[in-house]
Amino acid sequence: MRSDSHQIGRLYQQHGGEVLNYLARRCPDDAAQDLLQETFLQVVRAPERLESVTMPRAWLFGIARHLLALHFRRKDRAESVDLPENVEESSEDRRLPVMREAIAQLAPELRETLELRLTDELSYEEIAGVLGVPIGTVRSRLHNAVRRLRAVLTKPEINP
Repeated sequence: MRSDSHQIGRLYQQHGGEVLNYLARRCPDDAAQDLLQETFLQVVRAPERLESVTMPRAWLFGIARHLLALHFRRKDRAESVDLPENVEESSEDRRLPVMREAIAQLAPELRETLELRLTDELSYEEIAGVLGVPIGTVRSRLHNAVRRLRAVLTKPEINP
């Protein structure tokens, strides 16, 4: 068990901050903290699963994603995804609000896949693991999301 607790501690040190950021962008900070704890509690409850995990980061994001969905189901709230706060808005770039709106209008599966790639910087393989879909589906979703965003941004009224 000591080996398991050491491995779990290392997982927390390596990926806890990223998982917390992922959760905090999607729910209030206090709930994000609780969900992070619940994520690692599930790891502690089943340490034998660590043996078969090939992508620990994706595995943790998958657990967190599942818990987040349960959280919103329990609260009976609609899905609400905030855009990354680290995007700086220039008064000269009128496309930014349009881009935010376009991202918000994407189908949930496209938006989530795009955010996991751009905001959380997960690899295609990790995203496939988090979402439980084939890597080809990840590629397709990212392609479709970018194509739709490009179509919005290249409209003449956006780029005079």
